[in-house]
Amino acid sequence: MTQAALRHLKPFCRAQEKTIWAGPAWAEKQGPENGGRKMGDFGFWAVAGGTAVAVLALLLRALTKAPEGDDDHPDLAVYRAQLAEVDRDLARGVLAPEEAARLRIEVSRRLLDADKAARAATGGHSLPVMPVVAALVLAMAGGVALYLRLGAPGYPDLPINDRLAATEELYRTRPSQAEAEAQAPKPTEAPKADAEFLALMDKLRAAIKERPDDLQGLSLLARNEAALANYTAAATAQGHLLSVLGAKASPDDHLAAAEYLIAAAGGYVSPEAEAELVKVLTLDPKNPLARYYSGLMFAQVGRPDRTFELWEPLLREGPEDAPWMAPIRAGLQEAADRAGIRYTLPDTKGPDAAAVEAAGEMSAGDRQAMIETMVGNLESRLLSEGGPEAEWLKLFNALMVLNQPERVKTALAAAEKAFAADPAALDRLRTAAAAAR
Repeated sequence: MTQAALRHLKPFCRAQEKTIWAGPAWAEKQGPENGGRKMGDFGFWAVAGGTAVAVLALLLRALTKAPEGDDDHPDLAVYRAQLAEVDRDLARGVLAPEEAARLRIEVSRRLLDADKAARAATGGHSLPVMPVVAALVLAMAGGVALYLRLGAPGYPDLPINDRLAATEELYRTRPSQAEAEAQAPKPTEAPKADAEFLALMDKLRAAIKERPDDLQGLSLLARNEAALANYTAAATAQGHLLSVLGAKASPDDHLAAAEYLIAAAGGYVSPEAEAELVKVLTLDPKNPLARYYSGLMFAQVGRPDRTFELWEPLLREGPEDAPWMAPIRAGLQEAADRAGIRYTLPDTKGPDAAAVEAAGEMSAGDRQAMIETMVGNLESRLLSEGGPEAEWLKLFNALMVLNQPERVKTALAAAEKAFAADPAALDRLRTAAAAAR
């Protein structure tokens, strides 16, 4: 890691914490096929509105209609059948006329009573129209409001293949470094520098003009231009330094070039900056800054899944005071949510203030003993009682620092039993354990 990286990354990352997922201005201007939003699709709203009105009408009819009429009441059907049977028996001579008349009167009385009871039972069950209409309209309006807030009206169907194709197009057509620098906001305040330093910078620039291939001078010029927030000039000097070094350029040299380009573009990872990051990772695949910036680039082109793959291991590896940890903590949970990954950001709880103060007054041996005691307490509790994934990850990291691979193996066996029903968490735990051994 370059000294320039350490000096300039912290304030830059702090500025990125709240803007990682805001979306670059150039992406917002694209049409729906490139990820931009297009509202007011008449066809969509016509179909949605027609469907809503039809559903409203059907619900209104069902809720305000009285139950079926008396003709379908089973008792009435029985009594009508009995009357017809009396007439048939009279015609066949089975019943005497006097008996038939008596039966007709009795059945007819029961028929009237049943009809009266049926009407009384069904007459009050239909709902009043206006309250029903008001309730249904309110429910429909609530559904529309919820959709406008959570949905995306105007978007076509986006199967996963189409989404990946759209992000690939966004990645392929994103602005160049020059275009990004033209759009980047200008710093409101330039770093303060005394007159003597500025005079030395003028001399350094003049010296580089006379000796353009001076490696030490180019390196010094790039670092000091960056210190003055002249990131474009710093990137130019660093780029020339790389051309002079050729194959001898180190990962730190390429990383510095990427950082200056990213800073000059206001935090945007251009294709030119990405090319330098690729060179860093080719030479040093574990370089944390290059992995952080690569994850930032994927966030900017709509690939939160790739961002998560790069940032989640960085968060586990630490250290907590690394300059890239704050922006990763600010954006990792949203990266997981956008990618559909079940993940809970681990907390950052550590020893309390009293323990920190006491540790500062201890000898190196006593401090090491205190750390081992704290780790041992955490280990004992997790092995006996279990705990959340974040605490297991914290234990693996602590055992890695203490160089205790056998204890990592024991802890992993217990964690595998505890998280057997959660394959995603189990995979993260195994990855952390592998890094700790």
